[in-house]
Amino acid sequence: MTNWLYRTAGDLGRDIGAGRIHPVELTEAFLDAAAAHPDGGRIYARLTEGRARAEAMAAAARAKDGRRRGVLDGVPVSWKDLFDTADAATEAGSALLKGRVPLRDAGVLTNATGQGLVCLGKTHMSELAFSGLGLNPVTATPPCVNDPAAVPGGSSSGAAASVAFGLAAAAIGSDTGGSVRIPAAWNDLVGLKTTAGRLSVAGTVPLCEAFDTIGPLARSTEDCALLLAALEGGTPADLRGASLSGARLLVLDTVAMDGLRDAPAKGFEGAVARFVAAGAVIEHGRIPAVSEAMAMAALLFSTEAYGTWREVIEANPGLMFPRILERFRSGATATAADYIAGWRRLRELRAVWAEATAGYDAVILPTAPILPPDAARLMTDDTYYVTENLLALRNTRIGNLFGLCAVTLPTGQPSCGISLMGGPRAEERLLRLAHAAERALG
Repeated sequence: MTNWLYRTAGDLGRDIGAGRIHPVELTEAFLDAAAAHPDGGRIYARLTEGRARAEAMAAAARAKDGRRRGVLDGVPVSWKDLFDTADAATEAGSALLKGRVPLRDAGVLTNATGQGLVCLGKTHMSELAFSGLGLNPVTATPPCVNDPAAVPGGSSSGAAASVAFGLAAAAIGSDTGGSVRIPAAWNDLVGLKTTAGRLSVAGTVPLCEAFDTIGPLARSTEDCALLLAALEGGTPADLRGASLSGARLLVLDTVAMDGLRDAPAKGFEGAVARFVAAGAVIEHGRIPAVSEAMAMAALLFSTEAYGTWREVIEANPGLMFPRILERFRSGATATAADYIAGWRRLRELRAVWAEATAGYDAVILPTAPILPPDAARLMTDDTYYVTENLLALRNTRIGNLFGLCAVTLPTGQPSCGISLMGGPRAEERLLRLAHAAERALG
């Protein structure tokens, strides 16, 4: 059973369908692994054992009767602790929400349950989802699979760790500025950022609703395609015949390639070489609109985040990690006029981006310019914290600002991902391309 813990969700689901795996035994294997793991309490905020067992039993009955609802029926997954779960706490990594128990499931959880997925539990995360590091001294900082001293990336930190350490077949996270892609990259997983509005955020604790998106972290592009379909109750992308031959890929030289550390640069360059060997056409280009949009990021993200949480935060600011409190409060000074003008300009820049990238199948860039930072040093070295925190989400934020879908793939260099960004609501097309890229990367 141990090997079940590190297989793709799709493979587990097919084996359930073929009668080679019993959903209850599979669920118990993951629950046992989570309970026994030395860092299980740093990865899961709480397990939902009763729910998981009931859902697994129902999946087993459907499999026996030939009524399976899809490939993933009976496959156990974890959920970031900002997705509402009926009668189980949802606290979004913050003492401000301690003891918050929703009455109903989030919309995407309802859809996934309807497709037969088994909810294992809720994973730890950055406080209120407002950091890409995954450092959370208030609740827990999950481990990074490649460096026990490092942070795992955030804010979907426990989500990534649950899959990387074999404690879930896949995980569901959220991405406002890179919070699916960074922890996926730093833990050598595939992570899909969907287009804002593609998946309903109903019943999801918000950060910046204008940018908040939902997406899976998994072991393969196929898993991401299957999970996207389950989250919206749709049909998975058809990945058959996907190829890089003749694909035009643009390396974004504006901002994204600045100051790369050695390992991310090596991982990216090696991945690009393998894409070329698989028949892709690589071009380099600069898009000045990126620099202008990035300069507005603090205004657009922090202002909405603080406006959303101001009353709750200021009622009990001492409950927060000071670094996260400071980041929220940085949005307090902007005027409504500044915020509206910023959004008007961003919509113009999005049109510029669309025109500049129209001839390409995807824009590619290193998922992060840095490796996972040291957790202990982040707590004691203010300059280090500020520098690494800003760099962690720098590249991924581009996709959020321009309203894109994006996927990160492991390059084979530990904790170094390569991202492919596609146009708004082009997830199926992007997943096909990413599937071909995944094969090229080996």
